[in-house]
Amino acid sequence: MIAETIEQIKKIRDRILIAQSHQKSYTDQRWKPLEFEEGDHVFLKVTPTTGVGRTIKVKKLNPQYIGPFQILERLQKYTPDSSHVLEPEFVQLKEDLTLPVTPVRIDDTSIKRLRRKEVSLVKVAWSQAGVEEHTWKLESEMRTDYLHLFSGN
Repeated sequence: MIAETIEQIKKIRDRILIAQSHQKSYTDQRWKPLEFEEGDHVFLKVTPTTGVGRTIKVKKLNPQYIGPFQILERLQKYTPDSSHVLEPEFVQLKEDLTLPVTPVRIDDTSIKRLRRKEVSLVKVAWSQAGVEEHTWKLESEMRTDYLHLFSGN
């Protein structure tokens, strides 16, 4: 009984390989490289992000392509050259494998008026791996966490 089962498994594997081979040959016959000429219009695939390096989870209505863009000039294919290789910069990561984000300075202040109260906001410049980003934060939270930024005020 075991030998019969092993024989059936071999037959099934052979049939799967034959089917895969047929599919591959069918695809290979119809494959052609994409080539674009000047004046053609193309769409570009995008990955939506919020700020520095934070991608948005892909949802049904998020844009996945932008365009169409007209090709104005056809560039040459890149030929690899060892002199073009850049040395990667050393980046210090936290234990949870995230980049440390540190506030650099406060650029602006604003008061947001709600129905019954006023809230003080500050525009903070953040530095993350050499890239600067600005966000509005509550002044009270920033004073408790980063008091040194307010020493000049």
